[in-house]
Amino acid sequence: MEKAELLQRVFGYSGFRPGQEELIDAALAGRDVFGVMPTGGGKSMCYQLPALMMPGVTLVISPLISLMRDQVMALKAAGVSAAFLNSTLTGAQMQAAYRNLLSGRYKIVYVAPERLDYPGFGSVAEKLNISFVAVDEAHCISQWGQDFRPSYLRIVQFLKELPRRPVVGAFTATATEEVRRDVERILELKDPLRVVTGFDRPNLYFEVVQPEFKDQELLRLLAARKRKSGIVYCATRKKVENVCQMLCDHGYAATRYHAGLPDAERSENQEDFLYDRKTVMVATNAFGMGIDKSNVSFVIHYNMPKSIEAYYQEAGRAGRDGAEADCILLYSGGDVQTARFLINNGSENEELDEVQREAVRQQDLKRLEAMVGYCKTKSCLRGYILEYFGQKHPALCGNCGSCKGEFDQVDITREAQMILSCVKRISDKLGYYVGLSTVARTLRGSRDKRILELGLDQISTYGLLKDRTRSDIHAMIDHLEAEGYLLTEQEHQTLRLTQAAGEVLYRGKTVTMLVEKPQEVETIQAVQKVTGEDAELLDALKELRMELAKKGNIPAFMVFSNATLIDMSKKKPLTMGQFKKVSGVGEIKAAWYGTAFLKCIQRYMDEGRE
Repeated sequence: MEKAELLQRVFGYSGFRPGQEELIDAALAGRDVFGVMPTGGGKSMCYQLPALMMPGVTLVISPLISLMRDQVMALKAAGVSAAFLNSTLTGAQMQAAYRNLLSGRYKIVYVAPERLDYPGFGSVAEKLNISFVAVDEAHCISQWGQDFRPSYLRIVQFLKELPRRPVVGAFTATATEEVRRDVERILELKDPLRVVTGFDRPNLYFEVVQPEFKDQELLRLLAARKRKSGIVYCATRKKVENVCQMLCDHGYAATRYHAGLPDAERSENQEDFLYDRKTVMVATNAFGMGIDKSNVSFVIHYNMPKSIEAYYQEAGRAGRDGAEADCILLYSGGDVQTARFLINNGSENEELDEVQREAVRQQDLKRLEAMVGYCKTKSCLRGYILEYFGQKHPALCGNCGSCKGEFDQVDITREAQMILSCVKRISDKLGYYVGLSTVARTLRGSRDKRILELGLDQISTYGLLKDRTRSDIHAMIDHLEAEGYLLTEQEHQTLRLTQAAGEVLYRGKTVTMLVEKPQEVETIQAVQKVTGEDAELLDALKELRMELAKKGNIPAFMVFSNATLIDMSKKKPLTMGQFKKVSGVGEIKAAWYGTAFLKCIQRYMDEGRE
């Protein structure tokens, strides 16, 4: 069967996404490949489809159990014989899987990198006809990447010990040029076809909010998304616990996930989210890598992540099926302190020596600086991310908070003079500089114990901006820093004046700032794009999907993705031939679910004629 026919019949797609066909053709021709594609860009198709056309078996080396399970479930739902080998299998189950593997029953097998040097697996692998080894999340092999996993280094030796070297493919979504070179070198890819399709996810809406009170802002955002599935990321376990309890107290079907929970509870909570029994997952970054749940409609970061790579990877778990989704970050200055603490006090990697660990720490601090820049920029947010990864982009994307927001150019010269003067007077009084929070509290006239102990209520700038909110003052300080009038000293995170500050303080230089006008809508994407009759049909299709998922004991998105249901609601197929032309409907799923969905659409159409 030709690849285009397989793409349609098995996976339900009428055409390839950018980069897929080139990578697939190269792998089928026996050439190593290296694909850098955004989350949701179709990386898995680049090894799943060749696996069906190559002789023998394809091994997919994957970092997390959740990814293996989800992708194997999806493959089986499409009629593909697949399996995974990891620590969740009992000894008897593992031996049965080995027997099936040796008998040629599987075409695709997912393996954790730790499994590669198990004696039992090595002896089995020697007897297999392995045509293709696909390394997913390949950036994990580079110690300069944001998610280095020493277990990935085992892949190199495993490949060398095979009787015959198979085609090797490396795939990742978030890797800078430096990390890409490192991956290629360590994996010893031979003349690979390199395809970088770009990092852009046009279906994702990006926004940064600097709220006065994060809990209130989170509740406001969730109120507009009550029937949608989403993730709320927090920086610490304690914050996960507090936020999850707060959401439950307000009636949301929320659950939690972090490394401090018992394995059984983590697994149960993840299942509840995967199967849509809980609509909101509150989690640390321990949750999500490899999660293939395609109907995540929003990702909200309660705290700022430590790097652009981490943020884009986590935010990218929204809208994996191509449907529109929101990525919103709630930023505060305290997030920077938390992230810096986690970097400086994180667990030491025993695989690295002291010099290497320090180099990694400095690299992490540099990444943190870029992440803070994203939170403070007034320019296009998508452009900022793409620029970081070295991708060219237009000045405006038209689909982020900066591009969609309406701004007024406001003269803040008077406020700027007050802020700069406050920084100077605090330094004059104490003999040292302080951080942003102390400056802001002084300007607001805070009666905080620390402010009073330092005697900052006695300086002339105390309370000058008492009529402004904390977020207003923070935003102005961020703007003054961006304009070069203030500088944050990195080691102690203290604010100090630059030489240019004198232009504003003493020579009357005007300072203006873009201030966003209040908006009535929650975000651009919060408004459902399908309206009128289509919206009613879409609701009916989603209800049917949930019924079928419960009967089959599978997650709802395994039946059909949100994007498929949206396309279905627009095309309104009434025959099986028309149904198969809906994006994401393959032969197997059409046979299993087609009749039920066609009846639902026909019933909707008949009711519309009454």
